[in-house]
This record gives sequence, C-alpha cells and structure tokens, in this order.
Amino acid sequence: MSDDTIRLVSVGWILRRRWRLLALLALMGALVGYSASMLFPPRYTASASVLLPGQWEERELLTQSEIAASAAVVDRAADALAWPAGSRGDLRDHVSAQAADGNIIKISATADAPERAQRISDEVAQQFVTFAARIAGDNTATEAASGSAALRQQVAETNQRISDLAKAADPGQTVESVQARTELEKLRTGLQEAMKKLDQADPAANKAGMFVMGPAARPSSQAPPTKTQLTIAGAALFVLLAVIGHLGAARMSRRPRTAQEITAALGSVLLGTVEVSRDRHAHPRTPRGPRAWIRGFLGIDTRWDLPVARTGPDESGRRIRFQRVCARLQEQLPSPRFLLVLVPDGDELALRAAEQLVIEAKGDPLLRVVGVSVYRPMVPDHAAESGALVVLSAGNRTAEELAGITEACADSRHDVVGVVIACPVRVRPTRSAEQPPDRGAMTLAGHGQAAGGAP
Repeated sequence: MSDDTIRLVSVGWILRRRWRLLALLALMGALVGYSASMLFPPRYTASASVLLPGQWEERELLTQSEIAASAAVVDRAADALAWPAGSRGDLRDHVSAQAADGNIIKISATADAPERAQRISDEVAQQFVTFAARIAGDNTATEAASGSAALRQQVAETNQRISDLAKAADPGQTVESVQARTELEKLRTGLQEAMKKLDQADPAANKAGMFVMGPAARPSSQAPPTKTQLTIAGAALFVLLAVIGHLGAARMSRRPRTAQEITAALGSVLLGTVEVSRDRHAHPRTPRGPRAWIRGFLGIDTRWDLPVARTGPDESGRRIRFQRVCARLQEQLPSPRFLLVLVPDGDELALRAAEQLVIEAKGDPLLRVVGVSVYRPMVPDHAAESGALVVLSAGNRTAEELAGITEACADSRHDVVGVVIACPVRVRPTRSAEQPPDRGAMTLAGHGQAAGGAP
C-alpha cells in the first residue's frame, strides 16, 4: 500500500477486519469523554434581548454590543448581584453580547445553574440600558424635549400667520398678488422641510428609549459541550485516530507483497505459488497464551490490508499446485533429496501450506518443517540436508526480516533452493475421489527445539 493511493476500500477493510478493535477503542474513547465531562461542571446559558429603536448603522450596533459586554456594564451588574469581588473576572468571561437582526442586542450569560444564568443576563441587560442612556446624554433628554416642543410651537404659529397673510392678500389675479401667495407657500414648505430634517437629525428623538424585551427565558438544557456530546466525541475521536493510524502505518509499510520482491529479499527463485483454503474454524498450531488470545480476538494478529481472499480451485486443483512444486524440487536436487522447510513463526497460512507440501511430496524429497523466528532467526546446522526451502505468505514480513532468514541459512551452511508463496483462497468443501495420504508420513520438527536450533 505504500505506493498506492489510499482508497475508500481500505477504510472498508479496516472496519471489517478490525471492528472488534475499533469497538474497544470506541468504548475507551467514550469513557475518556465521559471522564472529561466530570471535570467540567454543567453550564446553562440564558439570553436577554435589548431593542434599540430608530435608525442604526451596522458599526453602531457592533459598538453597542461591545459596550453591553464591557467591564463597565458587567461590573455594575456584579455590584447589583452582590457578586464576590475575587470572581468578577470569571463573570466577564461568561457574559457575551452580539447584534442580531432588527436592531436587537442579544446578551447571553452562562452559569452553573439555570436560575443563576437567567438572573445574570437580566441584570446585565438592565445595566446596559442604564449605561447606554447615560453615555448618550439621556439626563438632558427632558430639556431637549422641551426645547423641541417650543420650536414646534413657534413653527405652528408661523404657519398660522402665513395662512392669515395668504387670506388677507389681494384675491385678484394681479401679478403682485400671485407672487405674494407663491412666496408665502414657499415659506410654509421650507418650514415644514426644516422641521422634518430637524426631527431626523435629533439623536434623542430617534435613538433614545432602549428597553429590555422581557426577562430572559430560563434554560432547560445544558450548554454545549454536554456530557453526551463529550462521550460521543471521545468515541468518534478514538475511532478516527485508529483508522488514520492504520492507514498511515500501511502507507509507510515496506513489506514485500509481490513474488519478485519476496524472491529478491531472500536471494532465491520462486518455485511456485500454492493456494490454501482459509478455514475460520482451523485451530492454530502455535502455542497460545492470554496475550495471543487477546490479539486473536481483536484481530490484530493478522494483517488487515491484504486483499480479500479470492475464490480458488477445488481440492484437486490445489493439490496439483503442490505436486508441481515437488516435481520442480525433484528436478533441482540430487539424490538423496532431503530439505529443510523453513516457515516464519506466526505465519499460520504458510505452516498449513508446508504441511500440505510434505503430504504431497510422499517422501521424495524428504521434507522437515522447521519454524524460524524472524526476530532472532536460527536454522539447524547442515547435516544431510540438500538445502532449505522457504514457505511464507505475502505481505507479512519486511525485507529486512526475510534477509535475516537468508543470513541464518548461510550461517548454518544451507543454500536457499527456492521460495514457495502461500495464498489464501475461499473454496467450497468438496470430497475428493482420492483420499490424501496419511499425515504420519510427515516429518515435523515443529516450533520447538530443532537440532541445532535456537536455545
């Protein structure tokens, strides 16, 4: 996978082949998220709305929202609530304001109890209205209103006087009378337009009168992140990290997968590729302890990034493959033909292939299966053997581990005469007309101590 693009099918392989591991990690992530929620007390958020009548520009609304959440307003609310002096900084951190549509400033407060959040938001809203009225000069609103009323009274009297003059003017159609009436109407229109502009330019008339649109609603649910959200987020995060870790490890993997890469790493030739049926109920041949059982249960003892086993031939077709490998060995080796069959430890598929190869050889050549550790490879010393045959499955060992097996063979004066690659296949159980020979013909050294093996 190191040179291939990571595809969606790779994620499908992970979910299918490592679902138990992912389920365990999801449970662990949920526990971590639940534990994290215990460190944070529940929070409730209440919001109060303040209406700003008149025409307001966007930047002015932003300024008012900054004022609503400023220390000047929050500290006044803290004084009204008898808030402890040492925790007023925390109160400022839990109060926010933003401009909403319709000239509305929404003031939100967060606290550890619904009643407390409601009380804080209502008090901050009231203090904001009072503070905004003070800085806008609301204390002089009465004088401004009285002056505006007197001006309007004078304008009304002037309009009445103009009407009287228009009636008293010569009703005739002389040039002088028409000009006089025209000038009087222009004067009336000018006064009306001046009063209209004065009303529009008066900030006290347009922008005064901020008020709170009712008390804040008491919150009925916690503010995010809630305990449930943290639990779900923890589970999802652990699963996501596990999938990314699997993909990253496969991306950086340098394990040979093709026959050319495997033979190049072992410095030998390929004698054949054999198919081994993947039997889920087959019992492993290697000793298993608690750790091995856990690895097998979670599915981490087998690689997930290998392609799905294809449908292979029936039993007779698979035996033909093994027989062809034995025939090639008979052609290459001098008589008597006696070989060591090296199987990397933990490669169950290769071990089953080696056992089947011993059966099909029928003593010619005489094969002895030996398990080899890839971490500290040790091969029995040369005796009557004509060499060593390596049987393994693709994609399970690195090139360095395979080279270590070759070096161990050289140390024990064994030549690697060939490589046999075992491939998993899915087949339907069929009965063969010819029963396989007795397994007693096999000569197995097993995975324990071989002659000259590792201590």
